[in-house]
Amino acid sequence: MGVRRRCLPAGWYPGTAHGVRDAVQAMLGPSPPRRGAVAGVAPHAGWEFSGALACAVFASLAEDIDTIVIIGGHLAPADGILCAFDEEYETPLGNIPADLELLSQMKARVPMGEDRWADNTVEVQLPFARYFFPEARCLGMRAPPSPRAGELGRAIAEAARAAGIRVAVVGSTDLTHYGPNYGFAPVGSGARAVDWVSGVNDRRFIDALLAMDEAGARERGVGEHSACSAGGAIAAMAFAREAGVTRGELLDYRTSRDVHIDESFVGYAAVVYRKEE
Repeated sequence: MGVRRRCLPAGWYPGTAHGVRDAVQAMLGPSPPRRGAVAGVAPHAGWEFSGALACAVFASLAEDIDTIVIIGGHLAPADGILCAFDEEYETPLGNIPADLELLSQMKARVPMGEDRWADNTVEVQLPFARYFFPEARCLGMRAPPSPRAGELGRAIAEAARAAGIRVAVVGSTDLTHYGPNYGFAPVGSGARAVDWVSGVNDRRFIDALLAMDEAGARERGVGEHSACSAGGAIAAMAFAREAGVTRGELLDYRTSRDVHIDESFVGYAAVVYRKEE
C-alpha cells in the first residue's frame, strides 16, 4: 500500500509542477479539444514524442469525472490483469488518491494480481490526469492483449455503476515499433517503411479501434506487431461500448520521426469514444 512513487527517469515528462503546467498549456494551444468523451486511447512515449496526443485524449474526457482508470500493458496474451494496490500515485502536481472502493468492486468481478513493477504505460499519463481532473481519484492497471482485456473494460463499467460513480477509462498504448532497434522491418527502410507503418500496419489497428472491434484489435496488435499494449486499448474500448458508444474518433496520428528522423521509429494515435449526441 502507501504511495506509488515516480520511477521514470528525467526526460520522460517534466519533473516540477510548473514544468507540467507549462508543457500542458503549450500542447493544448489556442483551441482545446471538445469535451464529453467517456474513454480514450493515448500513447505513452516521452512527452517530447507523444505527449501532445495523450494530452488531447485527457482534454477530451467529460468534465464530471470522479475516477480515471488508466490501463497500460507491456504484457503477453497469457498474462493476467494487474493493478496497483497503492493508496496514492505520486505526480509533480501532487499525489492522486487511489479509488480503493472501485478497486474492491472490481476485484469481486475479475481476477487480478498486484502490479509491483515500474512501467511507463501508466506513469507517463498520471500528470495529465492530475492536471485536468485535480479532484478525481485514479486506478492504474495493466491488461494483456487477450479476451481478459474486454472482460476488464466491462467489469469497470459494472463496478462504476455499483459504486454510483462517474468513471473514465484511458487505454495506454504505442503502435508499431519499426526498424533495427526493434527487430521488425518487414518492408525495408526509408519512405517505403514510413508509408507502410502509417498507412497499413498502424492504420489497420486504428481502424479496429474506431470500429470497436475487440477481436480485430487483438489480432492486429499481436499478430501484426502494431501495438505494444493492445490490452489497454481494448479495455478502454470495451468500457466505452458498455457506456453506449458505437464508434471511436481519431483525434491525431503521428510517429516519432516527426520529432527525430531515424530508421527506427514508433507510431502514436489519439482516439476517443463519445456517446452520440
